[in-house]
Amino acid sequence: MTTGISELLESASREAAPVVQGLRDDQLGAPTPCAEYTVGDLFNHLLHVVIGFQAVAARKEADFTTTPDYLEGDWRGRFGDETARLVEAWAAPGADEGTAGSMNLPARTLGSMVLLDLTVHAWDLARATGQSFTPDTASIGALAALVDEMAPTARQMKVFGDPLPVPDGASAFDALLAATGRDTGWRAPASA
Repeated sequence: MTTGISELLESASREAAPVVQGLRDDQLGAPTPCAEYTVGDLFNHLLHVVIGFQAVAARKEADFTTTPDYLEGDWRGRFGDETARLVEAWAAPGADEGTAGSMNLPARTLGSMVLLDLTVHAWDLARATGQSFTPDTASIGALAALVDEMAPTARQMKVFGDPLPVPDGASAFDALLAATGRDTGWRAPASA
């Protein structure tokens, strides 16, 4: 039986939460493996995706044209609250069935897209801030299939970079990261 998307999102949220809790205010301007984002920008992007995909699960439209600044108040706590709402939204009966969203994609594919963001961007944030991150292994196979399917379009839309080579013996997660254009050896620059 296929694992429900809400269960995978719950596991991914559980793995991402300590990374977000570990983000320090003085790191928000630091670079990330996503060259166009600082740590603060990437957090804002990730939280906006989490909030937007709650609406997608409910068959409502989400606005991804702009990203608000969520870095105020208890933004770390809000991440936990919003990921819990995301899991709940995708656990609703029928949320991962049929098609949804303005792109009219299979709902399960859309749920997998937010799962990919939660997993890969948690790694990005961890790598940028010197934290460790171990993804939920149950998600990796489903995400690899999604990346294989969506990669040409994602590269055309500049969501993924060109795939990078994967060394022999690399983990399935490293192969997934490389397929999205991430350098698995990326490290935050040393502070001056």
